Amino acid sequence: MIGRLIGIAEQVGEGRCLVDVNGVGYVVLCSMRTLGNLPKPPVAVALLIETMVREDAITLYGFADTAERDWFLKLVTVQGVGPKLALAVLSALLPDQLASVLLTNDIASLRKISGVGPNLAKRLATELNSYATTQPTKRPIMAKTDNSHHPNASSDALSALLNLGYRRFEAEAAVAAASETLGVSATLDALIRDGLKRLAR
Repeated sequence: MIGRLIGIAEQVGEGRCLVDVNGVGYVVLCSMRTLGNLPKPPVAVALLIETMVREDAITLYGFADTAERDWFLKLVTVQGVGPKLALAVLSALLPDQLASVLLTNDIASLRKISGVGPNLAKRLATELNSYATTQPTKRPIMAKTDNSHHPNASSDALSALLNLGYRRFEAEAAVAAASETLGVSATLDALIRDGLKRLAR
């Protein structure tokens, strides 16, 4: 089962993106918010993945962060909510917003989501209220390769390049050169981009 993909988003379309990992292209279905946060392709990305297997299909769903993924898994446990509708909910509301809507029993906001009728809105508010009480209000981790600086940016960039198939000594040299050029405030995304340019020379 695939739990995470790190690669190059080559195409971003309606509700999906194509992520190249070592020459293999994975079609990943995502919320519109996750896709909207991706820069113009091609771009290095890291997505949390939930794999769903049916008799006629194996489908990959990609998520901005652990909160979005966990809410997706919780939403699909509600009768009448499939993966497509769960993504629609997450496209309309951030995880912390969804928790707030459920805690305040804001049926009107739920009904604004395409595919959510009055009965389903009430069911969501009832069945997910207790889960919402356990969720933090702040937004958790990454929606893509993180664009904010953190101390592990260089090691994460190295890991991303290794996962793309580059040899360790090449990847280490590229990341070291990128870090020296871009400075200590370099973001993970910038380090990966610069490293890939150096490796392509």
